[in-house]
Amino acid sequence: MHSVIIESLHKLSQNLWWSWNSDAHEIFHELSPQVWNFTNRNPVAILSAISPAELHARLLDQAFVTRVKTVLDKFEFYVNEEASVYKEFSNHPIAYFSPEFALHECLPIYSGGLGVLSGDHIKSASDLNLPLVGIGLFYRQGYFSQQLTLDGTQEERYHLNEPDRLPMELVRYPSGKPMVILVEIGHSLVHLNVWKIKVGRISLYLLDSNHPNNEEHYRDLTSRTYGGDITTRICQEMVMGIGGVRALTALGISPSVYHMNEGHSAFLTFELLYNKISEGVSIEEAEVWIRQHSVFTTHTPVPAGHDRFTEELLNFSMNNYSALIGIPVEKLMNYGRVEKDNKKETFCMTVLALKMSLKSNAVSELHGSVSRTMWKPLYPDFDEKHIPITHITNGVHLETWLHPRGANFWKNHLGEQWTQEIRKEDFWKKLLDPQFISDEAIWAMRYELRRTLIEFVRTRLFEQQRRLGGNNFNMYANLFSPDALTIGFARRFATYKRAPMILEQIDRITKIANDQERPVQIIFSGKAHPRDEYGKAFIKRIVAISRDPKLFGRVAFLENYDMGVARYLIAGCDVWLNNPRRPQEASGTSGQKITIHGGLNFSILDGWWREGYDGKNGFAIGKDESSNDEAAQDTLDLDNLYTTLETKVLPKFYNRDVQGIPRAWIMTIRHAMASLLPVFNTDRMVRDYVEKLYRKK
Repeated sequence: MHSVIIESLHKLSQNLWWSWNSDAHEIFHELSPQVWNFTNRNPVAILSAISPAELHARLLDQAFVTRVKTVLDKFEFYVNEEASVYKEFSNHPIAYFSPEFALHECLPIYSGGLGVLSGDHIKSASDLNLPLVGIGLFYRQGYFSQQLTLDGTQEERYHLNEPDRLPMELVRYPSGKPMVILVEIGHSLVHLNVWKIKVGRISLYLLDSNHPNNEEHYRDLTSRTYGGDITTRICQEMVMGIGGVRALTALGISPSVYHMNEGHSAFLTFELLYNKISEGVSIEEAEVWIRQHSVFTTHTPVPAGHDRFTEELLNFSMNNYSALIGIPVEKLMNYGRVEKDNKKETFCMTVLALKMSLKSNAVSELHGSVSRTMWKPLYPDFDEKHIPITHITNGVHLETWLHPRGANFWKNHLGEQWTQEIRKEDFWKKLLDPQFISDEAIWAMRYELRRTLIEFVRTRLFEQQRRLGGNNFNMYANLFSPDALTIGFARRFATYKRAPMILEQIDRITKIANDQERPVQIIFSGKAHPRDEYGKAFIKRIVAISRDPKLFGRVAFLENYDMGVARYLIAGCDVWLNNPRRPQEASGTSGQKITIHGGLNFSILDGWWREGYDGKNGFAIGKDESSNDEAAQDTLDLDNLYTTLETKVLPKFYNRDVQGIPRAWIMTIRHAMASLLPVFNTDRMVRDYVEKLYRKK
């Protein structure tokens, strides 16, 4: 009996379904809390660390084994349920290509929002039982671990991802021989292993160049997320696009739709072109077929953010490949140029994706408008509003981002089937009624989550200090207060996001933060790209301010931001600050994750918040407008930020009744839940992709 359960536990550990099931989390955590925390909550590592004798003994606890069997039954039912709504894709699934997938913190193969969106997309595809396969790269060193020096300088450390200790498996042929995909890069034939990650009902395939038959420099090609120079970038994109299509063919998968999530995978269209030409189809007919089967999502609202390659680099990387497919490099260049045969124009991956897709989308309404303006030269015969770039606003996968204590709150109030309730639009409308869930219950949840965050911050800051040679825990034992308004700012430290803005007027923020009646504390976290010196300077500046005696214990920077750190911050913060330089935030999703925990957004009207804000479900910084004068816009945004904080956020949070409860604040929480959660989630988003992009009409 126990052997069957143990076998099923191992099977569960190899499927990322556990990453969004709180009961499964708790079972693995109980088996070894130390290993769970040390390995970034990795069930495969847990089961490797526990002997068969110990596991058999633990299963002698009847209460524990009953819980285990309940989780295993739910898992089996979930993965074996047949598709019903999307049967049209059963034999020809959607192929979803993305350069990064943020699935869980134990799999650090992501860097930021694009990966988060990709991971949440395939999880919702699984929940909706939409036939889909994912294609990406296996980064053996992943994205870097961030460590700060004494003066706040970011240092990057890379750690090896060991596949045999992660929830993934090497893809093999029926003979048992590992599947190897070959791609012509430069003058070499690069060998690629294929790894499979099970994400609920979805299979994600990752290509890996660490193969013994490769030259040394090609073995490291896929080692790091966005690592290396521009040559590494184009080679990685050839692996993902060309190699990805070849992997699908080797797997016997014939997709109905190829979805390029950002332009990094657009070389897949060249491989499809080669395949159709090999079938005897003319280039013109092949192009039509590819457009009918390809869709593209752009995430970048600034021209500088789109990958561009010179003809010299394209010739170096694709000379042999172009000879194979029978199209000279100079002709391939035109697929990535706005203006045909313009020798001065570089090759742009976004242009390639747009040209070879019948349908394309931006990731918010405003981003759609910005994208149509940006790419108008590519569509000279269209009025700008009719340029074929629509928008599908991003969402988040709610269960993935729920802190365990938040999950317990909903489970305690809604029962064992709580995950079904939070998927129903009508359910969230009930939250407007205090009789459904009381103000007292919501306020108790907020205090519990804030306390959990504060204690996490104290521990994390002490660990950072100890790594630098300190050992004074008392210095951090009472820092920050569970009673104070807690503001969070955590995301990539790209400069347009203006991370230090709230600290710009140091005297003003010092006065606000240290108000005895209405104190404020601000917690920052995030990584700057290794080559982004401005982003690194932002981090260094925030760290210096956090150590100023006037703001010590009111401002903190937590190093090595990842999905695990994010889960504490989005749960414990009362307010989520977002102050990008509009309209450069394509969508953003970090603020969407706080709502289910009772947090509120405090943001520039950019990206998704421009659509989500209705005047009573959070706080807007400034108006629905932009300026071409960046300096003037920065000044205006800063003033609006402080004014809104002082006149709207703080009064509402600290206005308490005789029971000490901020009724108006909690009503804002209710409005946020009712208006935002049914809309800004990836279930809705994936349905939109099916209706607007995937289905042929």
